[in-house]
Amino acid sequence: MEIKHRLFGPDRLRVVACYLVIQVHAGEFYYIGEEGNVLPGCGPYWIALFNSLGRAAIPLFIMITGYFVLPVRDSLSVFFKKRFTRVAVPFVVWCILYALYGLVKGEATVGETGLNILKIPVNYGTEVGHLWYVYMLIGLYLVFPVISPWLQIVSCKVLTSYLLIWGGTLLLPYIHQVFPEVLGECFWNQTPLLYYFSGLLGYAVLGFYIKKFCTQPKTSCRLWGILLLLSGWVVTAGVFYHRISTQEYVWDLELSWGYETLNVAFMAIGLFFLLKDMSAGNSWISKSITSISNMSYGMYLVHIMVLNFFYWVFNGRIEEIWLLLSVLSVCTFVVSYFIIRILSYLPKSKYIIG
Repeated sequence: MEIKHRLFGPDRLRVVACYLVIQVHAGEFYYIGEEGNVLPGCGPYWIALFNSLGRAAIPLFIMITGYFVLPVRDSLSVFFKKRFTRVAVPFVVWCILYALYGLVKGEATVGETGLNILKIPVNYGTEVGHLWYVYMLIGLYLVFPVISPWLQIVSCKVLTSYLLIWGGTLLLPYIHQVFPEVLGECFWNQTPLLYYFSGLLGYAVLGFYIKKFCTQPKTSCRLWGILLLLSGWVVTAGVFYHRISTQEYVWDLELSWGYETLNVAFMAIGLFFLLKDMSAGNSWISKSITSISNMSYGMYLVHIMVLNFFYWVFNGRIEEIWLLLSVLSVCTFVVSYFIIRILSYLPKSKYIIG
């Protein structure tokens, strides 16, 4: 397929999501303390302003996955071979590399490094938090063939009803602030009434819904995109900002940052509507965006190593946190791309970068 016929919206979405993830992780240095406490000073306030939008990144990735993958039409063997080769094998490779990275940094002994590698099937191997996403993605792949026959025949009305119920579950984090246990929740039951409608799977179904029922570019969709994006960001940033002075620990501060909150969903949907129908000609910008999009999974896997390096280089040399955050994010994004781009020329590189 020639570049001029390619739909560039999903590529732009993937590039934007990749950058936002990096910026979110860069910001963690400036509001998260060693014990998970909220750091004092102006850092958390800048993070509220700069990084609240970044919480839409993971939902965007999942929506893009649903947009392209659902419904699954391949046989199970073909689907799982294709997806797990691209996702699971590079994941294991990078888990091992992060274990060795910890050894080189002096954070683990040789014995601990070996144990960390053996622990990969259990959870991470090493405590590199961003790898949680890959476990979740593999879980989605396991479910996709189950829901695909339904998605092939479902009507717009029925799927809309499903998504409205799922949207209702996105209010639960706030409802829990008033009623800690609702709809059958209790200490011995963690599967309440809406349990099977909740979770990140809804974003994948939403991506499929947009592909199937929102096919024509419309000005109204872009207007709705702007409205959803702005309203979602105001709530996400506003609640975070308000709680800075009242919450001691990060997990309480980040109430409005949860992926399973309605405001974060609004930001993700807004960005998706704004960018999904963009197309471009045969220009170097379009080629660059396509290239970055193709490298985005590898960039996600490697970026923590690169980010730690630039934090070591720039921290303490730039006083303004907003500027430091921008420098860290841009440098990490660019260098991560070039690292993965170089690795892509190696034989069997798909087993390293996806």
